[in-house]
Amino acid sequence: MKNISKSLIALFAVLAFSCNSDDVQDRPTIKGIDAPVLMAPEEGNTYTLVVANAENQAERFVWSKANFGENIAINYEVQLDVVGNTFAAPQSLGAVIGATQLSVSVETLNNAVIAAGGQPFTDGVYEVRVKASANDTFEPMYSNLATITVSPYSTRNPQLFVIGDFLENGGYGANWTNASTLPSIDSPGYGQANYEGYIYMNQPISEFKLLPQSSSFEGDYGANPGIEGGLLQEGEDNIKVIGAGYYRIQANTTTLTYNLTATEWGVIGNATPGGWDNSTPMTYDPATKKWSVIVVMTSQSAPDNGWKFRANNEWTINLGDTTVNSTDGTLREGGDNIGVSAGTYKIELDLSNPRAYTYTITLQ
Repeated sequence: MKNISKSLIALFAVLAFSCNSDDVQDRPTIKGIDAPVLMAPEEGNTYTLVVANAENQAERFVWSKANFGENIAINYEVQLDVVGNTFAAPQSLGAVIGATQLSVSVETLNNAVIAAGGQPFTDGVYEVRVKASANDTFEPMYSNLATITVSPYSTRNPQLFVIGDFLENGGYGANWTNASTLPSIDSPGYGQANYEGYIYMNQPISEFKLLPQSSSFEGDYGANPGIEGGLLQEGEDNIKVIGAGYYRIQANTTTLTYNLTATEWGVIGNATPGGWDNSTPMTYDPATKKWSVIVVMTSQSAPDNGWKFRANNEWTINLGDTTVNSTDGTLREGGDNIGVSAGTYKIELDLSNPRAYTYTITLQ
């Protein structure tokens, strides 16, 4: 009797293991009856997206209800991909359960188009569809396709690209040559005309202009020959820089002015050898485009104590942490002191990404 019971228990265990070990993907699925029909947008619609309208509705997608033959919850997802890509890498515009429409904002459509490889301010052709799915028992169904044209906006801050005769010596590429790799100065956001960035100009005299786009000289800004520090778009001269150095370039396209400041960077604070009176100088490396120093630090706690970065051994330009005791390495003008434990550190300052300045500190 005991042997029979043991055999039955073993048999049930094998059956249970067999059922549980089945790969769900290998189970047969049931095809639905009616796929959704995409009714809006219309075929051939064109969308020119503007960042000022980011929160507005770009389009309301509308479709008919899918029929899986049972009264079950249906998930709908609106998808977008480049025309001809057969939805190999679809971008989601959003999803709903049960509903047969979805309002898609300008920002959502813009982000999907950029993620699909769209170029800012350039028309691209895309296909959209609706995916209907239920549980694992049913195969997903897809609607008809609609082809649309979308011109997205740039998702980064407005830029002015810096082109001139310093590029090669500074490690930026060929002189006076339009390229996507041109260094830039950036605005803090849409609609703001004040631009800033740091550029290395490694020659006694450098000349440059500011370009609204990296691909051409159309609309370029240069020096106003009649106003010191003035900008001009028609009849302009090249902007000239006297002396090799690492320059902060500031420009304002509303007031049509610019300002150039040569900078030498260092670390300052009661955690550093020079205390709060003298900066410990850093060295610039054109290959990495970073400033660095190896320095012995004492233990100090932020925000009252610690250290930060400053230029030219003065307080006119200084950078500190964006948040007290943050560890993400981001910096802002006049930011908070940075706390540190005692030790020898390699500190690196990266100003090569305009208005997105960062640092690293590594114990040696």
